[in-house]
Amino acid sequence: MEIVTNPYDLQTRASEWRCSGLRTALVPTMGYLHEGHLTLIDHGRKNADRLMVSLFVNPTQFGPGEDLDTYPRDAERDEALAREHGVDVLFTPTRDSMYAPDHATWVEVPSLAAGLCGVSRPTFFRGVATVVTKLLILAMPNIAMFGEKDYQQLTLIKRMVRDLMLPTEIVGMPIVREADGLALSSRNAYLTEAERAQAPQLYKGLAAAQDVVAGGERDIAAVRQYVESYYAKNLPLGELDYLEFVDPESLVPMTRADGPCRVAVALRLGKARLIDNLRIDPPSGRESEK
Repeated sequence: MEIVTNPYDLQTRASEWRCSGLRTALVPTMGYLHEGHLTLIDHGRKNADRLMVSLFVNPTQFGPGEDLDTYPRDAERDEALAREHGVDVLFTPTRDSMYAPDHATWVEVPSLAAGLCGVSRPTFFRGVATVVTKLLILAMPNIAMFGEKDYQQLTLIKRMVRDLMLPTEIVGMPIVREADGLALSSRNAYLTEAERAQAPQLYKGLAAAQDVVAGGERDIAAVRQYVESYYAKNLPLGELDYLEFVDPESLVPMTRADGPCRVAVALRLGKARLIDNLRIDPPSGRESEK
């Protein structure tokens, strides 16, 4: 495995591979790798001749007062895991190498960034879209893997790549969960013992929404009220940021669950801000007429 810190060295290596006809893959991460990341890496290893993984805590996606300085880091462990999982190039740039002092260019997808996490984190997706564009230009991968846990991010990146005609296929991978249902996240490390005990209720609330819809309820307001009551009872340590039911493609809020929708939630639990989501497909037939 080669460790590359200079962005233009990565670009040179990636260009050589692609011009040689090799199929390449990229997994962008902020490090502190967990099984969710490793699932993406393993998929890339199986579907490409050369695999690149980036470890970069991107400063432009953190807002004032957020956890940029305290974000979990373990470079030595990340490097060992990357070697173990067959990574060819581990890209570990510095902030200064990715952003010039007078950096002034941003990539934005306003229609997909405005809602959900964009309400409480208004500059987050600008930072994400910009750094991912930089990484895709540098690495020029045939495929790049992202997890569905960050569903809004995945949807936005797919649209951005389509609109900018970037020559990379964006592959969304299913959420990887603990045995009790909690979606894996680097920020889970912030949870205290008491908070960790309640955290699985986040996903169970989404599963409850799915059950209510499967039972025939189509009014989103009624489903939301049910889930909010569930969280109030079962996740008392949490502070709900949002609970939304949106169109899976446009992310526009829905008022009725008459077709496929994505229920998404963000909740603050101590120092951690947890997010999760679940696709809901109402059963067809007469029961859907309620």
